Amino acid sequence: MNDASQQWWQQWVNAVAPTVDDALPHLVPKVLATVPAHTAEWQARQAEYYQQQLDLWLGLIGAKEAVPAVQPDKGDRRFNSPEWDAPLFSWIKQNYLLTSRYLLQMVDAAQTDDALREKAAFFTRQYLDAVSPANFALTNPEVMKLAAETNGDSLKDGMRRLMDDISKGTITMTDESQFEVGRNLAVTEGAVVFENDILQLIQYTPLTAQVNEVPLLIVPPCVNKYYIMDLQAENSMVRWCVEQGNTVFLVSWRSIPPELGHLQWDDYVDQGVIKAAEVVRKITRREQMNVLSFCIGGGLVATAIPVMQSRDLDWFRSVTLMTSMLDHSDPGDIKHYIDWNLIRSREAQLDKGGIVSGKELARTFSSLRANDLIWNYVVSSYLKGKTPPPFDLLYWNNDSADLALPMHTFFLRNMYLENNLARPGSFSLCGVPIDLTAVTTPTYVFAAREDHIVPWKSAWGTLRIFKGPTRFVLGASGHIAGTINHPAAGKRNYWVNDNAATTPETWFDGAESRPGSWWVDWNDWLQQYTGKKVAARKTLGAVGFKPIEPAPGRYVKEKRD
Repeated sequence: MNDASQQWWQQWVNAVAPTVDDALPHLVPKVLATVPAHTAEWQARQAEYYQQQLDLWLGLIGAKEAVPAVQPDKGDRRFNSPEWDAPLFSWIKQNYLLTSRYLLQMVDAAQTDDALREKAAFFTRQYLDAVSPANFALTNPEVMKLAAETNGDSLKDGMRRLMDDISKGTITMTDESQFEVGRNLAVTEGAVVFENDILQLIQYTPLTAQVNEVPLLIVPPCVNKYYIMDLQAENSMVRWCVEQGNTVFLVSWRSIPPELGHLQWDDYVDQGVIKAAEVVRKITRREQMNVLSFCIGGGLVATAIPVMQSRDLDWFRSVTLMTSMLDHSDPGDIKHYIDWNLIRSREAQLDKGGIVSGKELARTFSSLRANDLIWNYVVSSYLKGKTPPPFDLLYWNNDSADLALPMHTFFLRNMYLENNLARPGSFSLCGVPIDLTAVTTPTYVFAAREDHIVPWKSAWGTLRIFKGPTRFVLGASGHIAGTINHPAAGKRNYWVNDNAATTPETWFDGAESRPGSWWVDWNDWLQQYTGKKVAARKTLGAVGFKPIEPAPGRYVKEKRD
């Protein structure tokens, strides 16, 4: 049984671990070898650590009063249960926390360049998160108590769940049986009015007698399915936009099948963003539209604008970038997974094409918040055998989309490694040199303060690139929860600052906090670009663009192994 368990665990590690540089196993030891261990400062730090460990032992055996030597960081929920206060498990917990702090201090003291030290610190935290005593049955008192109360059934149920997830290659975060796209997710009424190999274009049924003259095109990320913006009625941004009197169109990106593994970023721009905009103009018979984009969708929209400018296509009256990063000079922890070894290995395969698995991308993003998005579910599902509660956002999180290898590799090289969006003319798309500093389209930039995918200060960097009128708004919470925040919920807050600022820090210092959802501020800003009110169209589509099928369409329902 132990051999089988070890084999299962190794298969699981191979399934969920992000692809990283082969040199990484040697990175942390290499960095730690530069620690100035013989200095007085470091010797004092070592002595303090040894004394704290000795005090822990003395407290455990009763030779000294057991006083906690260290407390978990704020927000660390792994040790919240009172079972961790029992003497033995309190010792296990504190020993782990002390040793973790000591190792991170060693990395911080290493005499190496900042980039290498930062990378070593990131992977040290990854390792420490993985070996937490909370992640193992025998060192987790909550797990042992539950196993005793259920006569071991919790462990048997957990092993069954582990086997199921290994076969799927992903961690189950929610009760997936409770959701279905088109039944209780992505249910805003509309129709697919156009499709090609990479997208379906959805037009939504008006919900008001009059609508804004200028239509709204939504470009979501192609990394995930679009319905993060149309979960259920009470938290659907799409439905809310329709309710505000907009004629709404939305791009539903296709999860790319292997036969389309040759697609380039150019194709997503030309046959994606620009083609969708062309169809919107033909259906509505309006010259311009407002564009709302999200995450990598913002990158696609931003790079489409110079191509459109070269063709004299002045189609965008305004652009909104939600948690989108154009300046990649400091992209956050995701940068530690992206280096030249990864890019060169992928570029060697470009002639053959290929697919980047959406599951791989989802695992990488989850690892940036491993305790919340990996180990929390390992403990709950596999060690405690619990069925995760239904949660629409987490269902969406596991419903990933595949990307074409050439497109994704271009994105990593030009954006993350070379930061070319901030360097005018450094690359071309569709035969056009890309210069985002020539973009003068009015732009609304939204970022989320705790975003681990698009750090808000990097999103603020768009203000240094675009040259048109811009408004920057900062929301509370993270990449998804901060963005998808329906006003009816009355949750969170956002910050605004209409005064000019030279840095994100000075912008925030002078910002005003407002309660509730940033959507209200965005809608107020958008009104100057929506035109007059006109009667809502009674039918969807137009001549040459008859409805193909009801929303949400086929593409969003497709699942790939």
